[in-house]
Amino acid sequence: MSRRPAPLPARDGLGPARVRLRGGAVLVELADRFGAQAAAKVFAGEVVCADGSVVTAATVLPPNAHVYLYRDLPDEVEVPFDIPILYRDDDIVVVDKPHFLATMPRGGHVAQTALVKLRRSLDLPDLSPAHRLDRLTAGVLLFTARPQVRGAYQTLFARGEVAKTYLARADVDPALELPVTLRSRIIKERGQLQAFTEPGESNAETLIELLDSSDDEGTYRLTPRTGRTHQLRVHMASLGVPIHGDSLYPSVIDVAPDDFSTPLQLLAHRLEFVDPLTGGRRVFESLARLRS
Repeated sequence: MSRRPAPLPARDGLGPARVRLRGGAVLVELADRFGAQAAAKVFAGEVVCADGSVVTAATVLPPNAHVYLYRDLPDEVEVPFDIPILYRDDDIVVVDKPHFLATMPRGGHVAQTALVKLRRSLDLPDLSPAHRLDRLTAGVLLFTARPQVRGAYQTLFARGEVAKTYLARADVDPALELPVTLRSRIIKERGQLQAFTEPGESNAETLIELLDSSDDEGTYRLTPRTGRTHQLRVHMASLGVPIHGDSLYPSVIDVAPDDFSTPLQLLAHRLEFVDPLTGGRRVFESLARLRS
């Protein structure tokens, strides 16, 4: 079942927050959960119900009802990189996402995300990502421009019908026999920085090939057959050749929010798929290069 459209439009590139309620007096619950600022939004008439009616101090709603409001933006460090457009038509926008820029709002990254920046710069309030790239990963990222086509493209990625190829820079271990296909069970728990592997049926598969090498460093081609969080980084680290610039694997390294000096050397290089609307084959390649 599709979700009902939000009763508030996107504002300055950012859609409203959707809050599911425990039930009862909305003002009391929002103040209890989110503090005085949320209560002030009720008094200012800035909180609405799913049907678009304005929440007042007297509004009472049942459990699991939803209200909508615009969030207050956190202070963010500006990510000082452009987002090159690789392709654009009436249905999709394909970009070369830079390192350090999150795909969409999450946690402390809101305005400094590819989604919000592109909505603002392209004046496309309905822009939506068809898939995601990690904040530290650069490369080809596809957005849908219209709600009417969003599901078709998102389904391609959800079903694994998009061929993805990544490039990475890492040390070279002569003892490794490559190419190799790694299969493992990767788990990423909410609130934990690192994903981890555990015994059991595999849920992550990556083909790893060494394309070239010099001075004990090399360029690898990584072809994931699945899309687990941090899959490529976990698999490369498990081989003893973690990706250069990785601040999470094999060990967590504290990096200042404004330190852009050491980007993760992982690039979403290529996307290939059969277009769900036209039936034609689409191929998009990044123009970015990894550091040698």
